[in-house]
Amino acid sequence: MAAGAAAALAFLSQESRTRAGGVCGLRSPAPVTMDSFFFGCELSGQTRSFTFKVAEEDDAEHVLALTMLCLTEGAKDECNVVEVVARSHDRQEIAVPVANLKLSCQPMLSLDDFQLQPPVTFRLKSGSGPVRITGRHQIVTVSSDVSEEEESEEEGSEEEEAELCPILPAKKQRGRP
Repeated sequence: MAAGAAAALAFLSQESRTRAGGVCGLRSPAPVTMDSFFFGCELSGQTRSFTFKVAEEDDAEHVLALTMLCLTEGAKDECNVVEVVARSHDRQEIAVPVANLKLSCQPMLSLDDFQLQPPVTFRLKSGSGPVRITGRHQIVTVSSDVSEEEESEEEGSEEEEAELCPILPAKKQRGRP
């Protein structure tokens, strides 16, 4: 009887692995690709703002992850206030100061992947800079293209699925509750 139970468990284990692989009507999720590109801009007395935006017809998900703001060569010992203008959750434009840099006390600020959805505008509200803003532009694309070969494989796996024997309920044993 123990051998029969072991065989049944082995069969159930095999069935679980098959279902996880995409058989029994379960479809695997669409392929997702993620690209990451270096981002950098500089604000100064000559260039007081910079806008980061993407094409509206682009179906990919774009995220701008800021890592650092720092004063660069030629900066004066004055307060340099950097402001970010973006959209809130209800699509309203909102301006928030994110850094107050001064050469003598805080020449740089780490933002630890502060994530924003484009379009985003950076403004040098006060000071003459130059202030360097760095980060990563992340692009997540979900591919909805399914090739004809994959479709025919799915149809073939559905036919194989129909040939599988169904799992029958266990028989009750007499004399045991």
